[in-house]
Amino acid sequence: MFKLGLCQMKVTADKAENLRHAGELIREAAAKGANVVTLPEMFNCPYENACFPVYGEPAGGESWQFLSNIARELGIYLIGGSVPELEEGKIYNTSYIFSPEGKELARHRKVHLFDIDVPGGQRFMESDTLTAGDSVTVVDTEYGKIAVAICFDIRFSDFFRLMGDMGAELIVIPAAFNMTTGPLHWDLAFRMRALDQQCFIAGCSPARDTSASYVAYGHSLVCDPWGTIIAQLDEKEGVRVVDIDFDDLAKYRGQIPILAGRRTDLYRTEKLK
Repeated sequence: MFKLGLCQMKVTADKAENLRHAGELIREAAAKGANVVTLPEMFNCPYENACFPVYGEPAGGESWQFLSNIARELGIYLIGGSVPELEEGKIYNTSYIFSPEGKELARHRKVHLFDIDVPGGQRFMESDTLTAGDSVTVVDTEYGKIAVAICFDIRFSDFFRLMGDMGAELIVIPAAFNMTTGPLHWDLAFRMRALDQQCFIAGCSPARDTSASYVAYGHSLVCDPWGTIIAQLDEKEGVRVVDIDFDDLAKYRGQIPILAGRRTDLYRTEKLK
């Protein structure tokens, strides 16, 4: 068993203030016993295409150093939400994962970019500025296998199946659903992916700021392998620490053996006559 900390923070236009405040929330989670802590998507800058090139940094930059240092200081695994990462003239929506020693264990670059246009609702085209990643990210920790995805990735069940096939026991998803998709799909998407892969699923959102150009839904949550929401914040800023017991996985997976029962060798792929 270990404790997972969710830091649902309000993001401002001041990068230095965002880093400082993220540090406060991470320390609060650690003080409450969290062994693994996560921040939200784009925690160091406003969620706007125009901001990504301006706030972007290469790996090893200011935000990377901040995450590495505080993980080492507190002796925690830290999933650094996501930040705009610069590399070779491209910008990625990247989550850095650090060990309790401050070592970068992996980085997940958002694979499925958020390009949507809902009539009367939200329009956002990440591909206007961002480049998609191409990797599934699963890391070994002393507690078990933890996978990381980012926001829109959650809508692709086949992508999550790859994580499940790689042994993921907890999937952490820094995410920023909006006020169009959040009320309709947030809880549903996270519960469904937990059921799909029979693992724990956690989503960490920015707090809601109605003055921002992109208004996040909030409601950071943790789902168990049964699809039950076992912890959830509201729209306001806050820290929630949740007990995660991987011993529960055998119980859930034994009752309804989805993972063991996959029979893709029997699926029909030819066209029906």
